[in-house]
Amino acid sequence: MGREGYIVPVDPQMGLSVGLKKKAAGSRSWILLDSLGQGTVLDLDKYAIMNRVHIHARDLRILDPLLSYPSTILGREKAIVLNLEHIKAIVTADEVLLRDPSEQHVIPVVQELQRRLCPGSAAHKVQGDGKELGGHDVEAAEEDEFPFEFRALEVALDSICNFLAARTTELETAAYPALDELTSKISSRNLDRVRKLKSAMTRLTARVQKVRDELEQLLDDDDDMSDLYLSRKLTSASPVSGSAAAWFPSSPTVGSKISRASRASVITVRGDENDVEELEMLLEAYFMQIDGTLNKLTTLREYIDDTEDYINIQLDNHRNQLIQLELFLSSGTVCLSVYSLVAGIFGMNIPYTWMDHHGYLFKWVVILTGILCTVVFVAVISYARYKGLVGS
Repeated sequence: MGREGYIVPVDPQMGLSVGLKKKAAGSRSWILLDSLGQGTVLDLDKYAIMNRVHIHARDLRILDPLLSYPSTILGREKAIVLNLEHIKAIVTADEVLLRDPSEQHVIPVVQELQRRLCPGSAAHKVQGDGKELGGHDVEAAEEDEFPFEFRALEVALDSICNFLAARTTELETAAYPALDELTSKISSRNLDRVRKLKSAMTRLTARVQKVRDELEQLLDDDDDMSDLYLSRKLTSASPVSGSAAAWFPSSPTVGSKISRASRASVITVRGDENDVEELEMLLEAYFMQIDGTLNKLTTLREYIDDTEDYINIQLDNHRNQLIQLELFLSSGTVCLSVYSLVAGIFGMNIPYTWMDHHGYLFKWVVILTGILCTVVFVAVISYARYKGLVGS
């Protein structure tokens, strides 16, 4: 097989076949899906991929799982390069190359691509209802069919938006009860639990933000969106059949693609080459969905911040109560120290001439000293209340 080496066909109805069990998915494992939803597992090196879809090495490097690249949607001359979280794919005008097809989160994407990439023109739908269309109607239905690359892009965007939305829902389910529990009882266990959830929320927010920013960047630039119209560029090529056969020699559906491209070429020439309304509507739908997910995470962040503020208020209140208690104890200690000083002085074995005549006077000294200390303590506390240092 040359550089391609290992090829395993995949049954569209069975998902990934037994061939994947024989060949573990490595860093160079790909699955090729054509416009009929039929899959083939390939073991390709980067040079074989570059020659097949005609992209540069720097574009292929974006799909390397060992390198950390942000979510990206790149339009090239003959392909669309998709790096959306775990979805790393290359989309051409009539096939999809998806990396690591046996990865846990990629398997549902493969199955969805197999289901939705099958031709779904209006002619098939009407015939399913027991009716038939004329040749002209069939051709019109084929011309109105959503371009293959947009169907593949829609599956990828739908999968990644639903994946991030599911992760957000899981985080919300775990975070809100944890925050409420922390509010009712501040403990090391609850604080550590909320800390981990906040870290997970920060990482998920960054991932969602990257996808949203990429979609927003595409929507703001009509030229970038025009680059994603692979079918339009294919139909405007001259000659159509020669260029398509040169770029896609192995496609089983190249004949039908060339035929449809030839029929639509007149319409394409007449139409506006910069018209991106069809793709813009598609991207806006998923932009709104991912923006809603980001809003949920923003709301969760605000709830966490409010909880932190509430906890800080509680801690400040406890700290103030401790300061008040310290003030009471310090004032009482000073008064008792004065009382103890007076009692200690008069308790010494020192002769006093006035005690010979007024022995009972020591009793009054002790009583008056106690009263004086009490008055000083009350005066200190009253002054603190007057200045607002202690609660009323």
